This record gives sequence, C-alpha cells and structure tokens, in this order.
Amino acid sequence: MAAGAYGKVFLVGAGPGAADLITVRGARMLALADVVLYDALVTDEMLALCPQAIKISVGKRSGQRSTAQLEINERLVACARDYKLVVRLKGGDPMIFGRADEELRALEAHGIEVEIVPGITAALAAAAAAKQPLTMRGIARSVAFFTSATAPGQPDDTILPACDTIVQYMGGREAMTTAERLLALGRSPETPVVIVENCSLPGQRVAYLTLGGLRQGIEACTGPVLVMIGNALGPRQA
Repeated sequence: MAAGAYGKVFLVGAGPGAADLITVRGARMLALADVVLYDALVTDEMLALCPQAIKISVGKRSGQRSTAQLEINERLVACARDYKLVVRLKGGDPMIFGRADEELRALEAHGIEVEIVPGITAALAAAAAAKQPLTMRGIARSVAFFTSATAPGQPDDTILPACDTIVQYMGGREAMTTAERLLALGRSPETPVVIVENCSLPGQRVAYLTLGGLRQGIEACTGPVLVMIGNALGPRQA
C-alpha cells in the first residue's frame, strides 16, 4: 500500500451469536478480510469464516477502564494503515449499543473509508427464540431498546422508555432495578417478562416470568442476558 494511504474498514454486525445468523454480506466480508478485530462475544465458529485473516481480539466488557474504546479506535486506524480490507466484527448490530459513533469518528478523522454491514440485533433474535412478537395489534404499537450500562464513574440516570414493550440490553442485575422502578411507577406485577440468556448459542435459556418475579429469574442467570417487558409478551390467546 502506498505511503499515507489507507485501506477500507467495514463495521460488520456479527448478529446475536450463532455463526449462521450473520448476514450473507457480513460473511462475505469476513472471507475477504485481511485483518479482523472482533468483540468478546464472537464465537470460534464465527471466526472460522475468516481463516485467511489476521485475528485481533478487542473484547471489552462493561466496567472496564475508560481507555479501552480509545485503544480500539487507535488499533482500527493502525490496521487501516497497514491492510487493504479491515473488518471490525461487532456483536449484534453495529448501530445498536455498539459504540459505532466513536469508531466512525476516529476513522473519519483520518479520512478512512468506512462501510457498515448491519446485523441481527439481540432483541430481534431473542423475540424469535422466545416465539414472542415485540409488537401486537391492539396491544403493543411501540418498542424501545435501552440499557442501564454506563461508563465507569457515570451515574445511572436512565429515564425508562414510555413504550408498550421495552427491551433492556445488558440487563443482568440492572434489570432488577428496572423492575422495581416500573413497579413504583404503577406497572402491574403481573406484566409479562421474557428473559433470554445466551441468545442463539448452545446454552440458550428462555424464561417466561412476570415483572413481580423478575428477580428470581435474573438471579439464576450466569451468561449474557436480554430482558423483554410488556403485555405483548404474555401467553397467546386462542
């Protein structure tokens, strides 16, 4: 590559976890990549789609030191300087809680060409796993995705969405606080809740609960969790 020139970076959504849930375009980009920088939740089966590529783990968990994302940005720029086709493989969809804005700004600041390949976000995969639509005629016309996860040192001042169905990403124990807040705001303890753990992976577990019983369901989870709350998630009527 000529001095001062950059390759192209693709922000690729890996989907919820299962290798066969990545898009055809995403798989094609992996097969062409010179280097792949991948998230912590990307599986070995997914990485098998890019045997020719150099693979760099840039896994980052909630609560890690705040420079982690800056380091990822710097590595992306360095890889674009050294390679023609760079894939940044991100869990779910890059544009949903994927820190895409920070990576886009870092790449654009260097004049690096970027293309985004969308992926199946966890909420849609979880709804499919549970066989529970997030919308329902006459019951749920609006859906909101939110997270309580914050950067280290920042308070959780999340305003709960006023929607028919709400989906909490990276729920874990934070979902218990969400349940308490919703109950305090007048939501019925019988409001249906669906928890999906390890969505689309071999250890997937789906639990059908109520808002009042959410704590017990969350305490039994050890893997990544997505929590869906709303009347559309109740048992289907005959």
